[in-house]
Amino acid sequence: MTQTDDNYIMLPTVDYCFKELMQNPKIRQGFVAALLKVDPKTIEGTTLLPTILSPDTEDGKLGILDVLVKLEDGTLIDMEMQVALFDAWQNRILFYLCKMYADQLKKGEDYDKLKKCIHVSILNFKHFPDDEECYRTISLRDNKTNALYSDLLEIQILELKKLPKELPEDDNVISWMRFFSGKKAEDFQTMANDTQNEYINEACQTLFELSADEKKRLEYEAREKAIRDYNAGMNYARKQGIAEGKAQGIAEGMSRGEYKKVWQLVHNWTPMGHTVSEMAELLNISEDCVRQIQSEDECPK
Repeated sequence: MTQTDDNYIMLPTVDYCFKELMQNPKIRQGFVAALLKVDPKTIEGTTLLPTILSPDTEDGKLGILDVLVKLEDGTLIDMEMQVALFDAWQNRILFYLCKMYADQLKKGEDYDKLKKCIHVSILNFKHFPDDEECYRTISLRDNKTNALYSDLLEIQILELKKLPKELPEDDNVISWMRFFSGKKAEDFQTMANDTQNEYINEACQTLFELSADEKKRLEYEAREKAIRDYNAGMNYARKQGIAEGKAQGIAEGMSRGEYKKVWQLVHNWTPMGHTVSEMAELLNISEDCVRQIQSEDECPK
C-alpha cells in the first residue's frame, strides 16, 4: 500500500472523510453487511441516495443525513458520523428515522409498500455513560414480553470511545469500529497488513488514496475547520446559557459586542447544516434577524 510522503492521513470520524469512503461500493457493501450481520456476498447492491430529507412545511425543519443507502430489497440505511454530543440528540435521531420511513410513500400508496429503515449513529463520544456496551441495536419491542413488535424501524449505535482493548476477531462491526477509530497513518497501515477482511483492506487503501489527493485534502481540512469552529461556538453558547435557554436571550436591540458574537455563531453554524429556525431558537432571536446576519459578508466592527 502506498502512503503519502508526510504520513498525512484523513480521519474517518470527520464526516467528510466518512462520506467519501462510502462512495466506494465495495466499502459500502462490507460495512452494510456487518451491520446486517450477513455475508457481504449476499448484498446484491447498494445505492447512494440524496442526503437531504424533504421539509414538513415551507418553514419546517430540514433533516440532513450523512450517508443514505438503499438496498436491492428497498431497505433504507441512514449512516451518520458524530464527533460531539449536542442537545436533543435522541429527538433528532427519531425525527430523521420517522421522516425517512414516512417519506417512502407517495400520495395514495398502500402501507404495505413501506420498507425497513435503519438509522446508524457512529459516535466519537459516550452517549450511554452507565455501561460499556460499545455497540447496540434498538428496536420496537413489547415492554412486558420483550417480543419484537416490528422490525421496520431500527436504530444502531456504535460508540467508538467504548471500543474494548481486546477486540474479538470474528466481530465484523467491532472491526469496522476499530477502523473508524484510527488516529495515525500507521494505525491504518497495520490494519491493512493484519486484517483478513478484504472490505476493511479496501477502506484502508481508499483512505490513503483520499489523503494523497490534494483537492480532497483541502475539502477535508475545510470541513474539519468548520467542525472545530462549530464546536467552539457551541461551547461558547453553552457557557453563555444560550443553547440551553438559561439566559434571558438576546434582544433584537442587542449591543454591538453581543451582535458580533451572534454573527460569528450564525456564520459558523450555517455551513454545518443548521436551519434558520434552529439558529433562531438557539440564539433566542427572530428568524428574520438570522437571515439578515447570513446576508452580511463581513462581521460589523
